[in-house]
Amino acid sequence: MKKQSITQRFQPLLAACKDQDLYRQLAVVSASQQSIMTINNQKVTNFSSNDYLGLANHPDIKEAIQQALRNGINTGSGAAHLITGHHLQHQILEEELADWLDVEAVLLFSTGYMANLAVQQALMHKGDLILGDKLNHASLIDGALQSEATFKRYSHLDMQSLERRLQANNSQDNACLITTDGVFSMDGEIAPLAEIKKLSQNYQAWYFIDDAHGLGVLGKHGKGSFEYFNCSQDRNSILMGTLGKAFGTSGAFVAGSQVLIETLINFARPYMYTTAMSPLMAVASRAALKCVINFEAEREHLFKLINTFKQGAASLGLKLIPSSSPIQAILLGESKVALKWSELLKKQGFWVVAIRPPTVTKNSSRLRITLSAAHSLEQVYKLLEALKRVKYPI
Repeated sequence: MKKQSITQRFQPLLAACKDQDLYRQLAVVSASQQSIMTINNQKVTNFSSNDYLGLANHPDIKEAIQQALRNGINTGSGAAHLITGHHLQHQILEEELADWLDVEAVLLFSTGYMANLAVQQALMHKGDLILGDKLNHASLIDGALQSEATFKRYSHLDMQSLERRLQANNSQDNACLITTDGVFSMDGEIAPLAEIKKLSQNYQAWYFIDDAHGLGVLGKHGKGSFEYFNCSQDRNSILMGTLGKAFGTSGAFVAGSQVLIETLINFARPYMYTTAMSPLMAVASRAALKCVINFEAEREHLFKLINTFKQGAASLGLKLIPSSSPIQAILLGESKVALKWSELLKKQGFWVVAIRPPTVTKNSSRLRITLSAAHSLEQVYKLLEALKRVKYPI
């Protein structure tokens, strides 16, 4: 029997994606990441970036990199952290992040995806249980599936559903890990961290917060979900944060107890067998951390933009998923409709990406609008005017 070629197997699947309005193509950015940029050779106002504080093109970060180059810091790390790749700049960044978050230790990763894989693979053994929010990020789901633990989901943001899962496992002598996004990336909803912490304590579970979209944004000092809910991390809590969103650089980290970090260093395969991030990126992230700490006015401006957009969207009768974060999702349903709205906005000079399955569930396609402190009130008003023309064409 003749075997299929790659083309024979996947060409029909790609054709089906096109037929179902689910086909994806890369957009080419040819200008700096900022509120107005050039994408696919078109100058647009960008409302799809996760650069929540406008740091991706900040002069202080650029200067820090230039200074590091002048001081002879190399661009490549050369090896994994456990060989010769752990640069002094990595070490200092980890210590500064730990001090900022008031935790015992921090460990850097190249990406948030790798960090989420590493935590669950290293900590959770056969016979253990992982309980994940039904709408968790793909990296949290994949990390759970690739661990040896049993993986079950609880209904989205439903603490009663979570408690039922915990109660069912309460008689078992195993480790139980609750996993959730801090801010859900496609909806903008904020997980009830204080309730999750209480449940974890009541049932002697551990809990793991992916705060990629909360750090830098939530809380007076931008410390994320824990500060937003006036909570502190405890011995059984794990925090994952990314540097490629509000920090405007690249990479990720895990924060928690010293024992947690030592466990990841010794047992987490995605950490042990991956080349360390560039030392220059560690330098850039240290500069970004200083900005995040001092950007109270920028966070205030960001939340003014969020409230302005929400009020304007409500007056237009747009169906927003309830969110107090910079992620504001307009629920449209069919993929075809979301793509049409995105294209109509693009023709008016606004870059707003349509989010479709499998990123979201069937018939819940949406426009995902993300606001940044780099946006002006005028840009938000103009976006609302463009949305009005799309919803109510003359």
